[in-house]
Amino acid sequence: MAEAVSRQRWAHTSAILCVIANCHRDPKKTRPFTPADFDPHRKRKDAPRVKVGIGVLKQVFVAQSAVCSPQSAAKPSNAV
Repeated sequence: MAEAVSRQRWAHTSAILCVIANCHRDPKKTRPFTPADFDPHRKRKDAPRVKVGIGVLKQVFVAQSAVCSPQSAAKPSNAV
């Protein structure tokens, strides 16, 4: 019961927020807002996750750690 009341109140509040945001947006730069953009109870569609193997992660992070190692960062390149 309490969740239904919360959903109803957020539906009302998100509609008001949508109107205010659309009044102040730049139509050339942004798309029109919808009440769903402001409703925390709405299910958002997340981007699909891509599963990769451990080899890809090693390529990304191990190769990067060799370039950005703390020992190479501590040595100045123009030492006198």
